[in-house]
Amino acid sequence: MREEATAATRLECRICWHVYDPAEGDELGQVPPGTPFSDLPADWRCPQCDAAKELFLVLD
Repeated sequence: MREEATAATRLECRICWHVYDPAEGDELGQVPPGTPFSDLPADWRCPQCDAAKELFLVLD
């Protein structure tokens, strides 16, 4: 993840294009709404393709 990401920054999986939106969280991963990407657990994976957090890109 790049440094310019803020608590409200949305990130996109570069494998399957799933967008992690902090406002929505991740119901499947039991991540509550309002959770910034930087606060996701180290072992969190993309809910669609199982890609690692490192494979997410900041959306402009």
